[in-house]
Amino acid sequence: MLRSLIRPFGISSALLLGGCAVQGAPSFSLVGAYFPDWMLCGMIGIAVAVTLRVVFVLTGLDAILSLRLFTYLSLGVITALLAWLIWFGP
Repeated sequence: MLRSLIRPFGISSALLLGGCAVQGAPSFSLVGAYFPDWMLCGMIGIAVAVTLRVVFVLTGLDAILSLRLFTYLSLGVITALLAWLIWFGP
């Protein structure tokens, strides 16, 4: 009985997945940004922001910042956008 229930699902999934083919990296445009690429740039921005935080703490510059969260957030975003522009830009 279970086999008769699974068979139509297997046939329909095989028909639906028949158009999938391996054609390179799975990169697709999502509102103008290629999906895995912007994730990589975001990770680079996060790594640079964390590194700059450590450097600022070690040099004592962190103590004089008034809006630390916005400073590190903007440094990460600027780095991510620069990485995007350098590697994938026009």
